Amino acid sequence: MRDMPVLKPRYFVMDTFRAYLISRQDAQVRAAFTDMDRSQLDPGDVVVRIDYASINYKDALAATGKAPIIRRYPCVGGIDAAGTVESSNSPRFKPGDTVIVHSHGFGVSQHGGYAGLTRVPADWVNLVPPGLSALDAITIGVAGYTAGLAVELMEHNGLAPSRGKVVVNGASGGVASIAIDMLAQRGYEVVAATRKTNERDYLLGLGAAEVIDSASLSVGKRPLEAATWQGAVDSLGGQALADLIRTMQRDGVIASLGNAMGIEFTSTVLPFILRGVRLIGVNSDNEPPLRARLWERFATDLKPRHLAKIARVAPFEELPALIEEVAGGRIKGRTVIEMGARR
Repeated sequence: MRDMPVLKPRYFVMDTFRAYLISRQDAQVRAAFTDMDRSQLDPGDVVVRIDYASINYKDALAATGKAPIIRRYPCVGGIDAAGTVESSNSPRFKPGDTVIVHSHGFGVSQHGGYAGLTRVPADWVNLVPPGLSALDAITIGVAGYTAGLAVELMEHNGLAPSRGKVVVNGASGGVASIAIDMLAQRGYEVVAATRKTNERDYLLGLGAAEVIDSASLSVGKRPLEAATWQGAVDSLGGQALADLIRTMQRDGVIASLGNAMGIEFTSTVLPFILRGVRLIGVNSDNEPPLRARLWERFATDLKPRHLAKIARVAPFEELPALIEEVAGGRIKGRTVIEMGARR
């Protein structure tokens, strides 16, 4: 009689795992691979085996020490991750669920996504809805969540395809790439503004109707310039945001969601009181009902059409080199790290 085959469990239980830990000594920030174990996990309701994480600009600043992002040291980096629930004390999740984790303190004040395992509060976790894979979810990630929230807020404040052009600056970045994709599939005429004009084909492939040099957005110095845009997604801040304010149409709406060009800008009240321009801040640290609604939309009416074009997928060992590329602005779209936790 032949031996019966041994059925292997779909997932293994990790006691130790690889992680990319950010530390600080004598005011010097360093990041390096290390081995961790379960005893080092942070408090939380849900334990997740991580399949994918991503590199956001915020992650690159944190790991290189170029900005004071991390609130406690040492801290595993990575502000978003997708994977599978191993265990849960929350009724909202059960073992085997595919989930996405992002925002709040993840990767900033609590260990983040650059590890085989994480434990987090339930309010930081969302089910990946049917129609999206774990890879789709992390390609959207916190960047796409921010873009989707921007679109929802802008439409709530009057944005409509029939009202004119929508400009997206910093267009080749992760948030902007997904914003272009989402807006285009909803019928908007999207103008992609970038200094990386060599990425024209990439941006047109995401659905942009036009690609312009972002330098052309800086026109004149008057409080009100030619009314050009009904909407704008601004990931730059600084002078770029000031220029947009002066060129918005009547009742135009701007979503402010980044500060790559600086945290300060100078404007007058005239665009706001004479044209009714609406400047909306976008913050991704939201409570469960809003998070759940948006993630459902990402599988339906807000689902990006070109996630495969937007994502570059690389193995965990390439993380340090890719962080340097992201910090230097040398990468387009979303950089996804395959963690290898699934077996």
